[in-house]
This record gives sequence, structure tokens and C-alpha cells, in this order.
Amino acid sequence: MSSQSGLSCEDVELLVDASGRRVEVGDVTLHVVEAGPEDGELVVLLHGFPECWYAWADYFRPLVEDGYRVVAPDQRGYNLSDRPADVSAYQIDELAGDVVGLVDALGYEKAHIVGHDWGAAVAWWTALHHEDRVRSLTVMNLPHPTVYRRHLLRDPAQQLRSWYMLFAQLPKLPELLAPVGDWAVLERMMRSSSLPGTFSETDMERYRAAWSVPGAYRSMVNWYRALVRDRPRPKRRTVEAPTLIVWGTNDRFLRPKMARESLSYCADGHIRTFEDATHWVQHEEPVAVARAVIEHIDDVWWTPNNTPDEAGYRPV
Repeated sequence: MSSQSGLSCEDVELLVDASGRRVEVGDVTLHVVEAGPEDGELVVLLHGFPECWYAWADYFRPLVEDGYRVVAPDQRGYNLSDRPADVSAYQIDELAGDVVGLVDALGYEKAHIVGHDWGAAVAWWTALHHEDRVRSLTVMNLPHPTVYRRHLLRDPAQQLRSWYMLFAQLPKLPELLAPVGDWAVLERMMRSSSLPGTFSETDMERYRAAWSVPGAYRSMVNWYRALVRDRPRPKRRTVEAPTLIVWGTNDRFLRPKMARESLSYCADGHIRTFEDATHWVQHEEPVAVARAVIEHIDDVWWTPNNTPDEAGYRPV
């Protein structure tokens, strides 16, 4: 594959019938990969840094086999999606707006939102500010925004773990250093912070293709720049949608105590921890994490008040 062309679903064997296309969601157009029955409940999978839609490659098949319509976008700035130039375009309100715009464009009222890392930050924000559009929430290794803010301000141990956020504020330097040695810094970061063998050479080749899209890495770093400049606070604290927190406890970047603290900000929250996993829990435990996600959204969807006759569709 060309390092300049990005990563499409045609470059990956997903074991399901999937397609990629570009979808207008407001002021940007997102590249999305989608699969599953068009009348299935919608599941939106949000990747984190420094990944792209491919972060969820292992999740298409189990979700589709359970009857869900699965959509994994490249979030704005990443891979094949639009890359606005201004840092302000990456404020968290804009990113959550993309999710709502995507749900609208796909013709749904609500969606099950699943996110990891930065994708979890967008998922939390969407559930807090667009609660009427979120049927269920699943977040992986990123705490509730109020918890995260508190620890960044008061917890020296977490401040030390988050040093990279300050490095990202430097003008131009992160963009200049990252591609050196065929993206050696990013590859080393991912491999050293995950369990041995988590990312194959094929995985890294695919991510390098996404990182090499002209302007993409600058946009990816701009997420961090926008966060520090804007310092947003959610308008409300409690997530009303049923919430599952998935956490790999050997996370190099985030203290595990924040996972349990986040439960107090969920009206209906549950936590599933993986003691041997790291920040990259969805890659290290794909079968168990997929099962946990499906059980969570099945429980939300299949209730005594949501029978096949009333809902018109029941995933099987």
C-alpha cells in the first residue's frame, strides 16, 4: 500500500462484508468503515491516538454476527477524514458534534457509543452533552472528564504520566520528530506500553500508512493542543446512559484508580477490569472485551419493554 494513500478497508481482511465511504457530518467529512445489517442497532466505534478506524478490526465480526450495524470512523484529522487546519477545529465540542452528525447522516436517532483513549474522551463528552442520542456508552482506559481533570490538577503521579500532553504543545517539533526513522517513536511508544506481541509488523505497517497521509499527524497532535488551550468542563457531570468502563490496569499513561472513581459519575455504571492488560486492552483481550461490549449493549437493547414486535428488530 502507498504510504501517502492512507488505510482503507480494502487493505484489511475483516472477515465480514464491510465497505468504506466518506460521510458529511457537518463542517467536515469523515471516512467510515461500516458493516452489518442496515436495520440493525447502530454501534459507533471511536478510536484513540495514534490509531484510526483499524483499531477496531477485531470487533466488526462479533458485533455483526450479533446483528448490529457497526460503523468505525476515522475521527477528524485522522487517516482519510478531513483535516481542518485550525487548532480550534479539534475542540471536544466539535469532536462530539461529529459523532452526532454521523448518527444523523446514517439515519438513526440513537447509537451505542464505544470509545478507547481519545475515542473514549469523545464518547464521554457525547453522552454528557447529547444524552438523547446515546443508547449506551462503553469507554476503555479513559476516565470521566471530571475525574481526569481533577487528577491532572492535583495528582503529581498522574501529572508525570501525562507529560506527553505538554510536549504536544510545542509548535512544529512533534510533527518534525514523529516521522523520523519511519515513525520509530510512535512504534516504540505503542510496543513498549503494550504486552509483547500486541502489535504485529502488519499492524504497524497499516498504522504507518495512516500516519503518513500529508497533514494527518499535525491534526492528530492538534487534539492535544486544543484540549490544553480550551480546558473544557462538561456542562453536566452525570452520564445517564447505561455505561460500561473497561480498563487494563497496567496502563502506563493513566492511574487505574480513576476508573472506579468514574463510576460515581454514572447513573447506571459498571466496570470490567483486566489485571494483565495495559492501555491497549481492546487489542490484548479482543475476545473477552468484545464479549463484554456485546453483553452490555445486548442488556440495554433487549429489555422486557423492547420486544421484537415493539422494536421491529431484535439482533440474533
